[in-house]
Amino acid sequence: MIFNKVYYENIDETLYSAVHESGLKVYLLPKDFTKTYAVIGTRFGSANDRFILDGKEVAVPDGIAHFLEHKLFEKKDGTNAFDDYARTGASANAYTGFSNTCYLFSCTDNLKENLEILLSFVAEPYFTDENVEKEQGIITQEIRMYDDDPNWSVYFSVLKCMYSDFPIRKDIAGTAESIREITPEYLYTCYNSFYNPKNMILFIVGDVGDFDSISEIVDKYVKNTNDEVPKSVFPTEPQAVFRDYYEQSMSVPTPLFMIGFKERENTQQGRELLRKQIATEILLEMVFDKSSDLYHKLYNDGLINDSFSSEFACENMYAHTVLGGESPDPCKVRDEIAEYIKSVKLSKDDFIRCQRAYLGDFLHGLNSIDGIGHEFISSMFTDVNYLETAAVCEEITFEEIEKRFSEHFIVEQMALSVVRPIEK
Repeated sequence: MIFNKVYYENIDETLYSAVHESGLKVYLLPKDFTKTYAVIGTRFGSANDRFILDGKEVAVPDGIAHFLEHKLFEKKDGTNAFDDYARTGASANAYTGFSNTCYLFSCTDNLKENLEILLSFVAEPYFTDENVEKEQGIITQEIRMYDDDPNWSVYFSVLKCMYSDFPIRKDIAGTAESIREITPEYLYTCYNSFYNPKNMILFIVGDVGDFDSISEIVDKYVKNTNDEVPKSVFPTEPQAVFRDYYEQSMSVPTPLFMIGFKERENTQQGRELLRKQIATEILLEMVFDKSSDLYHKLYNDGLINDSFSSEFACENMYAHTVLGGESPDPCKVRDEIAEYIKSVKLSKDDFIRCQRAYLGDFLHGLNSIDGIGHEFISSMFTDVNYLETAAVCEEITFEEIEKRFSEHFIVEQMALSVVRPIEK
């Protein structure tokens, strides 16, 4: 592979990128660390439950992307990739999100051997009726564990309040019923469709070593395919929230709540999507962070405690903000926030302070190899270059922040999910 070199002067980082003959995109970020982090991922997550294959629409069971993530570690000889990593001393993991699945490891030595382990098991699926049935039992227990988790429940309930049709309203692991429908045939269909090198990214950061050796390992395990990546099919999501309130009772000492602001539409891509993300996260700092007037008022009135937090999530197809924590009166918190949004006048001084804080947090994050690995590949799946964050952040103006506030924080687009203690 021939690597292109891009130097980011404002952050003093150099990124090397190449496209393998198979279509796999490879990114290398050398850093003076003793540790190396490698991750390979595919654009296939829990939301990709419908797609066009051979001219026909295919629907697969909910939770299949997560199920496939679990099964790929298993090998034909009865061992699994974690056994191999234990031998090399690497720390390995995997995760499935709404739109991608990633496999990763970090190590202080044996990079080549660990990279071979990573690329070999991802390239060699092995599914049988027996091992699928065994995994169904394991994942059923995992689903039940999350069903009993109040924080998980309050989060997915607010997603179900905001979205009526879009599949991020569904639990990533699926349900006990849906995973019983999963078969080796379904798994091979999804694997062959989406674990196509044209649909995948490999990223290595840290002590990346010899580029030629990395290229040789990629050549060995990543093969060409003439197949095209299927086009995922998504429903048309209404602009309005599905419901504005949902309540459930669980074993909690204090009510939990989560408020969601649903984006009416999200059409930005690449750098514009990054710009939207940064502007919104600066706004969250200005309006909801511990230094904000609203936070102080809610805290001093006893309506929230230091568990209160906020987060913005955006992909090419959806965007929303969620914020929440513990409160004796979640509905009062919602009403106070709605009233504040209608009357607040944003401060330019607050903007400058929060913009600088955001930039400082980003630069500090460049010292975390795990953080870089996660953020970089996640952003690349939305055609965003994480290393451009500082440059884009410095471009954002106060006027842009004011416009973003009026577009995103719309009271009519609010939804509230509450978990209350079980009444005795």
